[in-house]
Amino acid sequence: MKGRGSVSAWCIDHPVATLLLTFAAVLLGLIAFPRLPVAPLPEAEFPTIQVTASLPGASPETMASSVATPLEVQFSAIPGMTQMTSSSALGSTNLTLQFTLSKSIDTAAQEVQAAINTAAGRLPADMPNLPTWRKVNPADSPVLILSVSSNLMPGTELSDITESLLARQLSQIDGVGLVNITGQQRPAIRVQAAPEKLAALRLTLADVRVALQQTSLNLAKGALYGKDNVSTLSANDQLFQPEDYAQLIVSYKDGAPVHLKDVATVINGAENAYVKAWSGDQQGVNLVVFRQPGANIVETVDRIQRELPRLQEMLPASVEVSVLNDRTKTIRASLHEVEMTLLIAVLLVVAVMALFLRQLSATLIVSSVLGVSLVASFAMMYLFGFSLNNLTLVAIVVAVGFVVDDAIVVVENIHRHLEAGDGMREAAIKGAGEIGFTVVSISFSLVAAFIPLLFMGGVVGRLFKEFALTATATILISVVVSLTLAPTLAALFMRAPKHDPDAKPGFGERLLALYERGLRKALAHQRVMMGIFGMTLVLAVAGYIVIPKGFFPVQDTAFVLGTSEAAADISYPDMVEKHLAMAKIVSEDPAVQAFSHSVGVTGSNQTIANGRFWIALKDRSDRDVSVSEFIDRIRPKLATVPGIVLYLRAGQDINLSSGPSRSQYQYVLKSNDGQLLNTWTQRLTEKLRENPAFRDLSNDLQLGGSITHISIDRSAAARFGLTTSDVDQALYDAFDQRQISEYQTDINQYKVILELDTEQRGKAESLNYFYLRSPLSGEMVPLSALAKVDPPSVGPLSISHDGMFPAANLSFNLAPGVALGDAVLMLDKAKSDIAMPAAIVGSFQGAAQAFQSSLANQPWLVLAALVAVYIILGVLYESFVHPLTIISTLPSAGIGALLLLLWLLGQDFSIMALIGIVLLIGIVKKNGILLVDFALDAQRNRGLSPQDAIYEACLTRFRPIIMTTIAALLGALPLMLGYGVGAELRQPLGIAVVGGLVVSQALTLFTTPVIYMQLERLFHRRPPHSAPDPAAVLVIDK
Repeated sequence: MKGRGSVSAWCIDHPVATLLLTFAAVLLGLIAFPRLPVAPLPEAEFPTIQVTASLPGASPETMASSVATPLEVQFSAIPGMTQMTSSSALGSTNLTLQFTLSKSIDTAAQEVQAAINTAAGRLPADMPNLPTWRKVNPADSPVLILSVSSNLMPGTELSDITESLLARQLSQIDGVGLVNITGQQRPAIRVQAAPEKLAALRLTLADVRVALQQTSLNLAKGALYGKDNVSTLSANDQLFQPEDYAQLIVSYKDGAPVHLKDVATVINGAENAYVKAWSGDQQGVNLVVFRQPGANIVETVDRIQRELPRLQEMLPASVEVSVLNDRTKTIRASLHEVEMTLLIAVLLVVAVMALFLRQLSATLIVSSVLGVSLVASFAMMYLFGFSLNNLTLVAIVVAVGFVVDDAIVVVENIHRHLEAGDGMREAAIKGAGEIGFTVVSISFSLVAAFIPLLFMGGVVGRLFKEFALTATATILISVVVSLTLAPTLAALFMRAPKHDPDAKPGFGERLLALYERGLRKALAHQRVMMGIFGMTLVLAVAGYIVIPKGFFPVQDTAFVLGTSEAAADISYPDMVEKHLAMAKIVSEDPAVQAFSHSVGVTGSNQTIANGRFWIALKDRSDRDVSVSEFIDRIRPKLATVPGIVLYLRAGQDINLSSGPSRSQYQYVLKSNDGQLLNTWTQRLTEKLRENPAFRDLSNDLQLGGSITHISIDRSAAARFGLTTSDVDQALYDAFDQRQISEYQTDINQYKVILELDTEQRGKAESLNYFYLRSPLSGEMVPLSALAKVDPPSVGPLSISHDGMFPAANLSFNLAPGVALGDAVLMLDKAKSDIAMPAAIVGSFQGAAQAFQSSLANQPWLVLAALVAVYIILGVLYESFVHPLTIISTLPSAGIGALLLLLWLLGQDFSIMALIGIVLLIGIVKKNGILLVDFALDAQRNRGLSPQDAIYEACLTRFRPIIMTTIAALLGALPLMLGYGVGAELRQPLGIAVVGGLVVSQALTLFTTPVIYMQLERLFHRRPPHSAPDPAAVLVIDK
């Protein structure tokens, strides 16, 4: 082992070089730290693209069959697509395409555009424009919500300024995926025709439409190329004001002109009259800003915040722009909390050193190793391209405990040699040389436990790759620093401890004396100890099977998203009234800081029967409830508003679903038979509503939409020379806000809308005034002669597809204390209880789906970590048996973790707890290594019997074992106590580590020596002074 010791020896002989190299590493870390990007969690999002298509006035069935299906057929050919969902409602279709993690979103966007171009020929001819795409995940929480309001300016003008000035400028900012303007009322000129006046003048709506389309144009007119100059031609061919349109001549009757104002009212209005948004209680428009999947949230918001003052200056003075919700506030706060946690962990650990070593120089050496390793790890993170986020920072907090381990073991050993009377340089070289191999084997086996985390698939794997690599890098840096810097500093500064013969025994000595008594008893009752060990093994496995399993703890990001749902055939004025009633309730809750809401087809909302709420809560310290408690508290109050339900969910940093979901978890049912699907979805929903574990359960089948069906008599129409197309066009002119023309200015294009006047628009009776002109005789034919109105029936408000099949989405939140794993089982049971037919396929989406796949991998992960550790230890000790002694410490740790998590603190076993367990595998086996290492050496080189060897090992290595464990424990303690923003992510990990360490420490110090002796007895039956073991070559020679 002289060769290994020589690195330490070289460093001890060249202190200046060592210190300068250390300084260089620290400098790199300090330069890298401010340059690390900040994020809530590592980048692990599916590239997602949203495609929107509109055809005003088309029914959901028409949209689904003529727009959604042709697009889906083309999109289905794009490689690397994992999910394609669509939702079609009156006049609009939204498609969401999700791709594999490895696909570049830019490539995907090009392929989507190509598919849209290919499908263009099969889409309806009267679509105002081709479908458009955005790089955005509609299920993601918006990163920023701005509310724009003015008490002087009319809504249409405010919308126009917001769109042309704010939204377009914000969309150009790097990282912004989509700026939704909710409550947008684009200015338009509305022509409201009176059918009875038209009929009296023998005119039809088609005449009005054609006249309007031909009189206001914006076409090329050429130029005059003269001998001396060139002059461009321009004309007043465009009309901009309602007065100008009112003067248009539609036709002549008996030689007198019929002006548009004679048969219609022309007004300035909004392109869509059925849209409203409020911020707080003031009406206005909201800019909801989403980021591109993969963009850094904090940087994106910073760029927007830098632009805002400049944009504010360009706006009229009466327009106010305020930030309603900023996602980065909680992100920054939560990172600040982790940084404080890191600081507390470091201070606690240093305090423990001082207590045990009772020597300033030794404590400072350990602290300096800790400092250097942590700072240098920032440089490694920068190299790997990681961000500062909740997971990488937690990895560093957890690493504090490990990093100190290496330093403690080295310094403690040097300390022992000094106590034995060696000189400073001699003690440093001897101490570091002896223990070098142990330090390396502890750290390599620790890194081995992380290897399986790197192989986890999917999103969870993406998340934990950064965690595992950060922790690994920090640990490996600490090994190097412990074997170079620590001995060098020890040789320079560590004095031999002075012994006062009359002094009372210190804290360490008293503990050791206690332990010695316990150890003698344990070795005397070996059977009992083996029985206890067997029990821990059984308990650990049983505990893992029984424990309720969750995916990710629900975070408190101080942001709540809401979707309201009313009766499918609700009228627009009723919906506005109900929304205002709910807004009043929300505004009265003391936890709410600001909120906004919208009604109508705006943003990602597709129907009048649904609305949206965005609620920003006060900082965690200023409110009395967490997000989940707030939702539970306000739910019964909102239920007092009749005829409407508001589904709320907490905004999350990790968002895996696609499509705007009403609650935290989604379950999708699909089948190729739409009717069958509707029936069974309702049955399953009713069945699950009986179960108190599910909260806010709903499905997105809005089947109660009212449909007025018109039966056309084709043979009667043919007698007058009319076709189905003529009837459809006449209905479209009358009953939709039909965009028949547009006028263009420098910055925007505005529509001209044709419709019936307001009194007539909502009644089926107004069909009686309708006349069509027969192309055969030129006479006016009443609509009632060729079509009759059937009694109203019901139909869907929106139609969903998932992977081209009709689909229904169930969303649910879970009651407090219910784990996702239990919910999965309950849902499957409910399906079998109602005997759902096999033709309907159900699967989880988003977070629940990722949970299922990660759950299947969990036992394998733990097993893989164990195998990796066993292999590394077997290689290091050249033995099949000794690694078993070392690994035997683990069941007790598992029990501690599960006991504390479950029974004492009522947490479920989430992914964070799983990482805690993997960490434990790394930390706890260190005790075993320290003992076995010493005992083997004593047996092989000094010829002691196994019993004497392990007894001596236990007493000699007791101090470093206790110190390292307490250091690791205190490193994780601040995580476990979990306070401040973002604590719900860190807590399960801290609990698992602390619980495991406490229990395993109490048990392993007594069971490990017994297991060591039993294994020796089983496998090595030979006198202790026979030929030396071939493995002895590897062992440290003194």
